[in-house]
Amino acid sequence: MSWLHHVNDVSARDFQFADGQWQRGNPATTFAPMGQWIVTTDEIPDPHTLSIKLRLNGQTMQDSNTNQLIFDVPELIAFLSESITLEPGDVIATGTPPGVGFARKPPVFLKSGD
Repeated sequence: MSWLHHVNDVSARDFQFADGQWQRGNPATTFAPMGQWIVTTDEIPDPHTLSIKLRLNGQTMQDSNTNQLIFDVPELIAFLSESITLEPGDVIATGTPPGVGFARKPPVFLKSGD
């Protein structure tokens, strides 16, 4: 098993809010940029103690930890593998910590150049 350094879960809120279908806002081709590198499990002693942060133009927007996951990693893998054949290289994105832009007052949306 490997771990990604980061996954950005980008959403098109205009698609989601237009018809209430949350799934429509996520699957666009460029909406899950990942990188910069992948590390193996021997480099991550405990997947439940990893920092999760999002910085936008130098400002911390989201700051959490994998110890806040509702389900731990083995539970997530077990649940998903009941209905999906997981293959080497598959990515499981676990969700979004508090601080998403559309829920802020005032809302924050990505702009060209961010």
